[in-house]
Amino acid sequence: MPAPLTPEAFRADLAEYLYLRPDEVDLDENPLYAGLDSLRIVTLIERWRATGVDVTFVELAERTSFAQWWQLLSTRQEAPR
Repeated sequence: MPAPLTPEAFRADLAEYLYLRPDEVDLDENPLYAGLDSLRIVTLIERWRATGVDVTFVELAERTSFAQWWQLLSTRQEAPR
């Protein structure tokens, strides 16, 4: 079973695609204004699905901040079996 997605891993994943350090990621920022394009978002979704998070591009696109993304992702993680 893959390791769950943590807030630290979420922030590190974002930082990688924004060319920032994890502590520089502003969770209140709009993902599109921060510089994420659709290809990077899809790549992040695939990475997060590999950790057991069931989320779609449309669901993320409907949210206007990284904090809202994390709220969704954290509720979508598969429960331990």
